[in-house]
Amino acid sequence: MNWVYVKYFKDHDGEEITVRGWVYNKRESGKIRFLIVRDGTGLVQCVLVKSELTLEEWEKFSQLTQESSLEVTGMLRAEVRAPGGFELIVKSINIIQIAIDYPITLKEHNVDFLLDRRHLWLRSSRQHSIMLIRNELIKATRDYFYDNDFVLIDTPLITGSIGETASTLFKTEYYDFGTAYLAQTGQLYLEAACMAHGKVYCFGPSFRAEKSKTRRHLSEYWHVEAEVAFYDNNDNMRLQENYVSHIVSRVSQKCRPQLEALERDISLLEKVTTPFHRLSYDDAVIKLQQVGSDIKWGDDLGADDETILTQQYEKPIFIMNYPSKAKAFYMKRNPDNPETVLCSDMLAPEGYGEIVGASQREDDYDLLLHRIREEKLPEESYGWFLDLRKYGSVPHSGFGLGIERTVTWICGLKHVRESIPFPRMLYRLYP
Repeated sequence: MNWVYVKYFKDHDGEEITVRGWVYNKRESGKIRFLIVRDGTGLVQCVLVKSELTLEEWEKFSQLTQESSLEVTGMLRAEVRAPGGFELIVKSINIIQIAIDYPITLKEHNVDFLLDRRHLWLRSSRQHSIMLIRNELIKATRDYFYDNDFVLIDTPLITGSIGETASTLFKTEYYDFGTAYLAQTGQLYLEAACMAHGKVYCFGPSFRAEKSKTRRHLSEYWHVEAEVAFYDNNDNMRLQENYVSHIVSRVSQKCRPQLEALERDISLLEKVTTPFHRLSYDDAVIKLQQVGSDIKWGDDLGADDETILTQQYEKPIFIMNYPSKAKAFYMKRNPDNPETVLCSDMLAPEGYGEIVGASQREDDYDLLLHRIREEKLPEESYGWFLDLRKYGSVPHSGFGLGIERTVTWICGLKHVRESIPFPRMLYRLYP
């Protein structure tokens, strides 16, 4: 048996092959019947001609239901009118399992119905395209950091040293040590690693116990973070824009069929080239106030504020140097204005908002200790972090990018829940 995946059909034109997969759809026209079979790599139209089959093989068509599993053997030939450009002239069908009353039909279903059946919804053509785009984005990420001499550091998911406020962390009891937390960031550990390797990154899940129901929030999300010794905030922004433009370009080129299936305007993605726009927090507040926002200096930007700003640009923008009270304790004070910190948020265009948070880190021992005390954080948990400022401290900077928010933007989705295989949200733990 010559078992071939759909994606490799171009190498087997004119050969007798076998496809293994699931029934996506079927139709009939007199003495010709058509099965659309998906195998995980694509769709193929399988053609049954009554005069060329035994009655037994011909009647198997009637038994097959949506998502039944099967093997189809036949002659492969190029056909520009068929899905994928090939069709299979059927010689035999081996039914593996008949699916009974598959719940997700080709008609419209509401989102809650589909999320309750996420384990099956992943099979649909739309979700299939989104996951392939996510896969390519992740591969492009790993390639970018490897090709640019970054070392992968696997940071802990259970930690006693937190990078953000404890109110948005999931707590867990850790043996005899008391309360530990599921990590929101690997950044603090990357700071230690960059003093060993210079350029480092981590890539894994992060957890945020934020009781938010917005279209941009998940309780569990995947996070790419990078840290570089001797980088200041400007170096950091150049790194971010080079990385983001790389992954957008790669996905636009490699996943064009999937983006087209999602009806994504690819021309908008092709405009994502360096350099990105830069806007100070001060100027952003003025711009927002001019269009009627009630934001005041010192407030963090809300989702509506980010939407307003990003709709004015065709590619991502950096909002730089936020007030220190709106940002985390580890960010370095801005020497030109000590009420602000040397940081940036990258906002994706078309109203998608923040996809990257970044800053230059505080490298002065006394100033960092002051901020830890100011935030009333447990000093004993940060002894190791403070050590980094005692033994060969240098300027350093880093950033974190949310994979799901980035996939949502690149795919042009309305909600982040479709950008991850099994979303975890305030109101959802199943399946």
